[in-house]
Amino acid sequence: MALDLADYERKAHEATMAFWGNREKARQAQIEAGKADQGERAGVTSGKNMDGFLALLIDLVEANGLQGADVHQRRAVLTLPGYFRPTKLWDVLVIHRGHLVAAIELKSQVGPSFGNNFNNRTEEAIGTAHDLWTAYREGAFGQQPRPFVGWLMMVEDAPESRRKVTDRSPHFPVFEAFQDASYLKRYDVLCQRLVQEQLYSAAAVLASPRKAATTGEFCHMSELTSLKTFVATLAGHIAAEAARA
Repeated sequence: MALDLADYERKAHEATMAFWGNREKARQAQIEAGKADQGERAGVTSGKNMDGFLALLIDLVEANGLQGADVHQRRAVLTLPGYFRPTKLWDVLVIHRGHLVAAIELKSQVGPSFGNNFNNRTEEAIGTAHDLWTAYREGAFGQQPRPFVGWLMMVEDAPESRRKVTDRSPHFPVFEAFQDASYLKRYDVLCQRLVQEQLYSAAAVLASPRKAATTGEFCHMSELTSLKTFVATLAGHIAAEAARA
């Protein structure tokens, strides 16, 4: 049976429009209330920016035959036990008959400060995955097949995120893939390596300009880190779980 990708392209364009639209609504609301956050933080405090992508992921689960699965999206039921820390809060959890089927993180970054935020996101992504898989190895989720673990990132497509960046490493050379690489390219390399090292089942980075609030446009940096690869991998995992059930 063919996988059902749940009309993901149309829904992703709608989710992208909502991403930028919700950021602007949050910023305007804070300005009108007279308590706007500094810089770009005003656009992220509403917590709704990636909800369109969350809805797409839920549709993928429902479309690929896993009947009766619990798709959790409320904060109160999104924690999993960790190994290096007591718990970790995820953005989406799929539970079926007491088994962890999928755990997914949805992240975003807009300018102007790409440098520090890239490093923070990288450390967070690696640490989160290592913590989960160690907990899995130690039986935190019981005896079950490996879950799907996903990381989906939306990055502003802007001159600052596409310009070449030079790093200083006085003692040893930087890996070639990062030499003169833009921040978008760095996210692409990060996502590829997160999957190659089996830290995540799929990892995607989408680049979208601010004008996408009206167009919904976005692009991918490589096939391996594209949204299509992400949703196809998730759909395949869900279908396999449904077949076992």
